[in-house]
Amino acid sequence: MAELIDRPRSELTELELQKLEEFEFTYGPMSLLQDAVKNGTPVVVSCRNNHKLVARVKAFDRHCNLILENVKELWTESVRNNKGQKVNSISKERFVSKMFLRGDSVIIVLKAS
Repeated sequence: MAELIDRPRSELTELELQKLEEFEFTYGPMSLLQDAVKNGTPVVVSCRNNHKLVARVKAFDRHCNLILENVKELWTESVRNNKGQKVNSISKERFVSKMFLRGDSVIIVLKAS
């Protein structure tokens, strides 16, 4: 497998690219998502809009597009007074049964414990 990793992707055949991607999904950073799909374990996804998602991953791709199930979305909203000053923060949450999350919104994915 080392010979495929060291070569530029433009020089690889379609079959070699497929083998390399399978290797990277099994042993690389994407293995966390691969394990989450296989075992049905939940993950925590931190998004660019400062929301956190706790969900089970149904499917994903190399762009980190995610199909999620049983999603609990968590975020905080600031309450301001009439002068525009921040008074306090309110934690909010909602449940979404199925969700497609575009990969460019994902900052980090962690195993939920």
